[in-house]
Amino acid sequence: MAWRSFDGDFPAHVSAAERRRMAVRELARLRKAGRAPEPVELGPRAPIATTFWGVAWCQHLEGYADYASRLPRGRSYLRCGAVVDLRIEPASIRAVVVGSDVYQARVEVAPLPPARWEAVRAECAGRVGSVVELLSGRLSSAVMEVLCDRDRGVFPGPAEIDLACSCPDGARLCKHLAAVLYGVGARLDRAPELLFTLRGVDGAELVAGAADAGALVARGAGAAAHLDEGAIAELFGIELEPAADPLTPLRRGRSPRAPRRRAGGRRRRRGASGRRSGAPGSRGARAGG
Repeated sequence: MAWRSFDGDFPAHVSAAERRRMAVRELARLRKAGRAPEPVELGPRAPIATTFWGVAWCQHLEGYADYASRLPRGRSYLRCGAVVDLRIEPASIRAVVVGSDVYQARVEVAPLPPARWEAVRAECAGRVGSVVELLSGRLSSAVMEVLCDRDRGVFPGPAEIDLACSCPDGARLCKHLAAVLYGVGARLDRAPELLFTLRGVDGAELVAGAADAGALVARGAGAAAHLDEGAIAELFGIELEPAADPLTPLRRGRSPRAPRRRAGGRRRRRGASGRRSGAPGSRGARAGG
């Protein structure tokens, strides 16, 4: 894809507003081409993650000095809608990111070593009551510390991550890849089971009575409840941004109300005029005066 303009060896700067317009056009192009893109959509001031797994992923990344200089630009790119397609698969993250142009980003993540996974399972044995508890982050501090341990937990370290982007930036972590890594945190808010998919393990094996727990396939959408903010802050040493109040869900599958009946079980008959017989014609009378 040709650059629109250059500043030295790099494309000229594109404003956040222009990136948003480019993102809308790229989404339309992908859909017209028959693809079903999965964009990461956040408000400009919205927190990237608010649930246990999303916050833990972002905090884990921010703990590595290798990533520190490029992560802030990634947050701004993500918030302006630059990540127009993000797919998390076993050992792989693929994304389309809009910057000065449209770039293809790839993140390869090593599977969790079997010995390390067995050690995690052994330390969590009997401490996770259900898949719902696991995915919603309703876990004891001991289990949280095991899962989030930098060296022994389930999150990948820099040595386990291989990064590539089609942009001309020669840095190991460009701002487009930083946006993708933060986008994973936002996606884990909605589907925390994807972390286990990415690492090539079945999180249900952590659940007490795992033989009856089943796989984690498609269990995470909408299941990640907010962990107590004090517990997160204490564990990770962070202050969380306030999240917007969730919308009240619509009631589904409810049939229309049946007409009310009188105590005797009969409906009032209507006369030819359409008024109910024996009832005053005014609305105030029908409401009880």
